[in-house]
Amino acid sequence: MSRRTLLWSAVLLAAAVIAPFYLEGFWLQAGLFAMSAAVGAIGINLLTGATGQLSMGHAFFLAIGAYAYVYFASEPGQGGGHALAGLGLPTPVAAILAVVVAGVAGGVFSPIAGRLKGAYLGIATLALVFLGQHLLFNVEPVTGGFNGRAVPPMELFGLVFADSPALVVAQVPFGALERLWFLGLAVVVCAGLFARGVLRGRPGRAMNTIRDHEIAAGVMGVPVARYRAGVFVLSSMYGGLAGVLIALVFQRTVPEYFGLLLSLDYLAMIIIGGLGSVAGAVIGAVFISMLPQLLTRYSDALPLVAEPGSGGVSPAEAARILYGAAVVVIVLFLPGGLFGLAGRLRLPLGRRAAPVLATKTPSPDTRN
Repeated sequence: MSRRTLLWSAVLLAAAVIAPFYLEGFWLQAGLFAMSAAVGAIGINLLTGATGQLSMGHAFFLAIGAYAYVYFASEPGQGGGHALAGLGLPTPVAAILAVVVAGVAGGVFSPIAGRLKGAYLGIATLALVFLGQHLLFNVEPVTGGFNGRAVPPMELFGLVFADSPALVVAQVPFGALERLWFLGLAVVVCAGLFARGVLRGRPGRAMNTIRDHEIAAGVMGVPVARYRAGVFVLSSMYGGLAGVLIALVFQRTVPEYFGLLLSLDYLAMIIIGGLGSVAGAVIGAVFISMLPQLLTRYSDALPLVAEPGSGGVSPAEAARILYGAAVVVIVLFLPGGLFGLAGRLRLPLGRRAAPVLATKTPSPDTRN
């Protein structure tokens, strides 16, 4: 990393660490939603942005991660009178197994992902969403059906990520949101660093070559089908990890959340943030996940935004209209997304500073 990048990263990390001591519950919850979305967006950006494989089924792998964690961590028979299944495993083990199960599901589908591309793969992955919705609503002993299931809180090194037992840090009471904030921050940082390492290394160069020149990649000896399948598995595991985190934040899994609209949201995240970039995926995730919540919170002060039935557009509908328009604008005028726009804004500054530096350097004739 450059010195400037390291400095900004340190500043952002320090701000994120001290945020729970000052922010109220709404902003903490919104930030946690953004963190979980960022993990999932990084995963689909590896597949779609870096490798050029369109996927419409990312919500399916989030659902697998969320419900697998609940199944592995819950005790059998819990669930308000329903005979719900569970293994009662330690929650860290349950989270790891949930990510592995999501990767296995991606591995089962990977032969198809290795041979299809473009719109054909998008249509094939779209079937995963409908399959997932059917399973979530009908396999009630595991999923709880329409009502979903309660999510067991994470317990790590003796610390329970819930409102009880009480915990006070620097005279600030730390409830579930404050504790989950640091867990989510650690997950996002680790997921981002791992993806950055993949993209900066030999696998990343092979993935970009497959995206830009598939035939040339094959001629150079890159196993195209194997790379496509492997990236699909990796993206599925990122989706499973995001599903575990979002389940811990929601504290209840609901089948309706893991539908087609969620997959479209993730595609919008990477387009708005910037394809093929870890930072772009995070920026797009923050934009897409925060916008509906901000519109809901400040709907009284915004024109045409109101609750359904009151003559205006609901906050959720307004959010989709706004980021739908943002997708169109970025595709037409900013192909690099918001992250690419930030790079363009820095470029004119560098060009403007160059002549100033040049005037301070004496020419060879002047020295003589």
